[in-house]
Amino acid sequence: MQLTIFDLDNTLLEGDSDYLWGCHLIEQGVVDAADYERQNSAFYADYRNGCLDIDAFLGFSLQPLSQHSLDHLHAWRDAFVREKIDPIILPEARALIEKHRGAGDRLLIITATNRFVTAPIAERLGIADLIATDPEFLEGRYTGRVAGTPAFQQGKVERLHQWLREQGLTMPNSRFYSDSINDLPLLSAVGHPVAVDPDPQLAAIASEHGWPIISLRGNQPPN
Repeated sequence: MQLTIFDLDNTLLEGDSDYLWGCHLIEQGVVDAADYERQNSAFYADYRNGCLDIDAFLGFSLQPLSQHSLDHLHAWRDAFVREKIDPIILPEARALIEKHRGAGDRLLIITATNRFVTAPIAERLGIADLIATDPEFLEGRYTGRVAGTPAFQQGKVERLHQWLREQGLTMPNSRFYSDSINDLPLLSAVGHPVAVDPDPQLAAIASEHGWPIISLRGNQPPN
């Protein structure tokens, strides 16, 4: 059995669920529109450029979870998945998932985006195993803090090794699909790294190392 790992945002999705969740909160009137949009866009730009301060970002992005009841949060999330996520699930991503499922692979999504946002997306994609950044949840409410190591950059490698130990698995022949330079540590750790519609930094490194470069958006990969 081969382990096949997928990044989520801008890999299986034609967009970023973390950023879009912030946009959804703005549209619902949950947060101050101007200030939240400014910070949300700035953090997203830092992420795309590979220089995100993950602790500062999580302090910002998890705060709304701590300020509202679970009933409200779940209602907003249900609408978010229908309105923002369903339209950006790439058909070719679904086909790739089914190809690996049909081959008998163990499928795993690993994402820096928090579990509250991504758990229903993984369910939409039919993938039971998910490693995500975990928001702390105590006494029936989110605290606005992180539980454990964020699944970001080297943290993805740490979280994956922890998960493998728990599952009694190893990853010598594992495959990882990602678009982002932020995932270079994990791409370098697996046996079969694949760059998917990669950002310019990752595209250059993938070309240098001879890693496969594919598109799930109908783009022509570089020669």
